Amino acid sequence: MFEKIIKNVKEQNPLVHCITNSVTMNDCANALLAVHGSPIMADEQQEVEDITSICQALVINIGTLNERTVEAMIKAGKKANELGHPVVLDPVGAGASQFRTETTFRLLKEVKLSVIRGNISEMKTVYSGTGTTKGVDADINDIVSDDNLMQTISFAKELSQKTEAIIVITGPIDIITDSKNTYIIKNGCPEMSQITGTGCMLSAILGAYIAVNQDNLLDAVSCAVAIMGYSGELAKQKIVKENSGTGSLRVYLIDALSMMNSQLLNGGIQIEKR
Repeated sequence: MFEKIIKNVKEQNPLVHCITNSVTMNDCANALLAVHGSPIMADEQQEVEDITSICQALVINIGTLNERTVEAMIKAGKKANELGHPVVLDPVGAGASQFRTETTFRLLKEVKLSVIRGNISEMKTVYSGTGTTKGVDADINDIVSDDNLMQTISFAKELSQKTEAIIVITGPIDIITDSKNTYIIKNGCPEMSQITGTGCMLSAILGAYIAVNQDNLLDAVSCAVAIMGYSGELAKQKIVKENSGTGSLRVYLIDALSMMNSQLLNGGIQIEKR
């Protein structure tokens, strides 16, 4: 499963422009390199249009916002739209402050998005304009489980129709939908939330996967989500075996991303299409 999608990324080495947050920038760059993408991190207004022009996808992450970078995001997003390049939005912490929420809705209004990825609390804010988060983490009352899975899928489909973007809700259960078809993925481990940047890394990787698989975006997005989740599982197996901690988990996660192929993924993927 997903063999051609993975092959396209490895052979074409897509160049991805990431306007991302300063906390996780290095992790995002390393994650992209691990999956055979190529990162450029540029957020100066005077060059973002030029950088976007030479890249194949744009990833916008609002993790560390300021007025200067918001304007850069808008300029880069409009240039990507003009060129027909796919755009990923990661609305980190949307709902935590008025500035974040307003920025999210300005991006939704002014930039055509291909994919929106976030936790369930962030996505509820994207839908309604208000929400509750624990900093940049999901509110525990929102967490997706088997008990509320069908309700969350319906919500995700409606949000996809509303935004005309593929919706990726990540958490203990990942949901990916284009409003018609939905993938449910149950890979990953709780320890991934104990290091910074796993969500940001995934958003960056999504940029690479959709850049070179535009004829099959839903599968490309689902493949990237599965790869991140299963890489987390493989990293956890190593720290358990070695009795090591979360610092090692970060290193082993990048290792697993760099070693991933379709055969390995097929041996561990937990995915269902509805």
